[in-house]
Amino acid sequence: MGSGAVVGSGAVAAGPGVEEGAGPGVAPDFCPVRAARQALARPGRRRGKELENAIFEAALDQLTSGGYARLTMEGVASAARTGKAALYRRWASKDELVIDALDATLPRPYDTPDLGSARDELQRLVEGFTEAMTSRVGSALNALMGEIDHERAEVFKCFITDRVLEPTAGTILEILRRGAERGDVRPGAVTPLVADVIPAVLLYQVKIRGLETMGPDFAGRLVDEVLEPMIRA
Repeated sequence: MGSGAVVGSGAVAAGPGVEEGAGPGVAPDFCPVRAARQALARPGRRRGKELENAIFEAALDQLTSGGYARLTMEGVASAARTGKAALYRRWASKDELVIDALDATLPRPYDTPDLGSARDELQRLVEGFTEAMTSRVGSALNALMGEIDHERAEVFKCFITDRVLEPTAGTILEILRRGAERGDVRPGAVTPLVADVIPAVLLYQVKIRGLETMGPDFAGRLVDEVLEPMIRA
């Protein structure tokens, strides 16, 4: 009986070099285990939040390593392993992409808990800001602030004001109000101008003095040497 003849109840006999039970048209060297491993190793098509996060990661990496001027939509798409069209469906320009990437990644100052002490709460907030600015997203933001040209400055200035400075000052003002109610902050210190002191000093440190000056004891020194004398009841 020749190769491929019907055997018994209709089963097809395996030809030379073909594994028993392999279906018609299967290559002689086909290995289902190897094929499954290869399929799992191939990157799947990402959608929604997973793809968005990969794009944001790529944008921050490019902003930190090469600066804003060298960041391109093509480069971000390539680093995120997606097509350029996937970016342009979401963002009309790299300005919009960078703003969304920073907005999604920067921590928010709203969650400073009531620790029973205005000093401790202010130190916690400054520590959080310092950690954020010395992180990758902080480095990206710092690179952006140092490089944007006049044409785009207003757009990013509005973002930094709305997303970083005003929320931080608002949280500080709330801390001062709680402190005044407890009695460890004098009522006259609960003003927007006093609340602006921390963001002003922090921006000065980042832009003029440099991140390397914001060591582990920076938050404590800022609160004890600058704020406490101003707000103490």
